Amino acid sequence: MRLVVTGCDGQVAQSLVERANGDVEVVRVGRPELDLARPETIAPALTAARPDFVVSAAAYTAVDRAEDEPDLAFAINAEGAGKVAEAAAHIGVPVIHLSTDYVFDGGAEEPYCEDYRPDPRSVYGASKLAGEKTVAEANPRHLILRTAWVYSPFGANFVKTMLRLAADRDEIGVVSDQWGSPTSALDIADGLLLAANMLHGAADFSDYGIYHLAGTGAVNWSGFARHVLETSARLGGPQARVSDITTADYPTKARRPANSRLSTEKFATIFGWRAPEWRRSTEEVVRRLVEGNSPQDAH
Repeated sequence: MRLVVTGCDGQVAQSLVERANGDVEVVRVGRPELDLARPETIAPALTAARPDFVVSAAAYTAVDRAEDEPDLAFAINAEGAGKVAEAAAHIGVPVIHLSTDYVFDGGAEEPYCEDYRPDPRSVYGASKLAGEKTVAEANPRHLILRTAWVYSPFGANFVKTMLRLAADRDEIGVVSDQWGSPTSALDIADGLLLAANMLHGAADFSDYGIYHLAGTGAVNWSGFARHVLETSARLGGPQARVSDITTADYPTKARRPANSRLSTEKFATIFGWRAPEWRRSTEEVVRRLVEGNSPQDAH
């Protein structure tokens, strides 16, 4: 099976390369050959890559900057994503599109199910929700996977930021009134590959649509940071105290959801798989980063 993923340097793209087994070939296509901001590049690049599946992972992810660049965010996350799905449909293959918890307002008391009404409160979230719609309209054979709080040994992410800050500080203030499910991109890759393998050649599959794929369990950002740094300390890596602060203490241009917890029951029911408990996956990534045995990423 040949799985073509948009974006070369993203956490999920790099994790797919690592996690793919011998039966799956992962091909990354990115700029300049495929540029979501230049829609005319998308179909030729994907057609040339000869996919059995297209994974739509590339996106505009600068959450705060999107408030100042809404046109660019929508061009990439909505129009560009739709063109990826359209190209996949033209080739005759399914598309697996990655989306985000930011499509919700964060005000619910319980984890969000797939049928909960989206209500984004940021330009980034609105652009990703628009992308879900363009993807679904362009290709009926779509899986839209919403995830949250993604980290990995690759690229820039919260876990790597905490380790970097702990190397220079004795204490780090971290928000304690936002809750979510930390999600390893390596786990996303595992779930995505499992779904793709199940769908490959399954002409009668009828459960296309939106799914949530996130780490099992929930924590706030400060609790996540403490687990990262406690794990690091046990391994002889950077350590620092974590102090709780509020969202109001750390203002950002874009509003973050107070509740980013995602229910993954639908994915577990249809595909028979759920991500590991978030602490376990976090420890795996921290160990790799502290011990320096993570492959060099593209950044």
